[in-house]
Amino acid sequence: MEEVRGGQAGPFEDLEVIRVEAGMPTTRFCSLVGVPERSWRCWQARARAGTPVKGPWPRPVREGAREAARRHALAHPAWGHRKVWAMVRHDGHRVSQATVLRLLRDEGLILPAAYQRERRQLAQRRKAAFATEPTGPNQVWQLDFSEFETTTGGTWRIAGCRDYWSKYEHPWHVSPTANQHDAIAAIEAALADYETMFGGPLIDTCSRDADGSVIPAVTIVTDNGGPFRSFRFEAFIIAHPELRHVRTRVKTPGQNGSRERGLQSLKYERLYLEEVDDVLALVAHADDYRTEYNTVRPHEAIAWNRPVEVHLGYADPLIPNFPETQNLPAA
Repeated sequence: MEEVRGGQAGPFEDLEVIRVEAGMPTTRFCSLVGVPERSWRCWQARARAGTPVKGPWPRPVREGAREAARRHALAHPAWGHRKVWAMVRHDGHRVSQATVLRLLRDEGLILPAAYQRERRQLAQRRKAAFATEPTGPNQVWQLDFSEFETTTGGTWRIAGCRDYWSKYEHPWHVSPTANQHDAIAAIEAALADYETMFGGPLIDTCSRDADGSVIPAVTIVTDNGGPFRSFRFEAFIIAHPELRHVRTRVKTPGQNGSRERGLQSLKYERLYLEEVDDVLALVAHADDYRTEYNTVRPHEAIAWNRPVEVHLGYADPLIPNFPETQNLPAA
């Protein structure tokens, strides 16, 4: 159509070409397209007189901030237009966010609408929250909450640390709440259980770097819930140099999947099968299940061994520990 109307122009020229090719009078065409006839006649007169098309209009504000916006957008390609706008304002340019948005769009520097979703999809292909795969027990503990409603005693929250490598369940912490204090209490119960099992506090097994600082031995992996983002919880971790805290990525419960499956096993294999009237019965059933889970129940993920055997080093998580009949040579 550009060949017909003699080059690039506005929408009026395109519509005028269509009207002329259709052989339609101006009055009828204006009624069909919904344009006032008086406006169309003015456009026709300007086109026939060869008057240049109006625009583009001057944009002094946009042009004055163009270089600053380009500089900041190129220096920080992951920033959105609001952060770039703030930097431009710090440079002394009085522009609006909308102006910077249009400017970056003109320059092809605006982030696509799905940028953050694409970044999350790329992050899913990276390593898990604990960057190095644990090679033994007491290297990664996973912590989370789960709630259970008793028959007559209300709803209670169960928290507990689970060793990622051996699948060993540390003691449960049962409470009507699931806050920062409960998260701290669950870790304290796990530390006390470690001291009872291995005969000394966890910090005694930690190595030290060249500066004499303690190298954390256990990584506590949690989700992004409020208790684990609280200042008190982080202060507790800092006060225990043998621990470090890592939160999984947002909306990725699979990264804490071992902990999630352990809590589901507690419910489906024990709590949902019993009449749990109150919190005392809940604690009793949960403790009985924990003992059975650690010492009796074989676990498929650790080659059908028991978690306590793997946790104490009596069994290899990759080699089944089934009793084998020993055939002695005949005399």
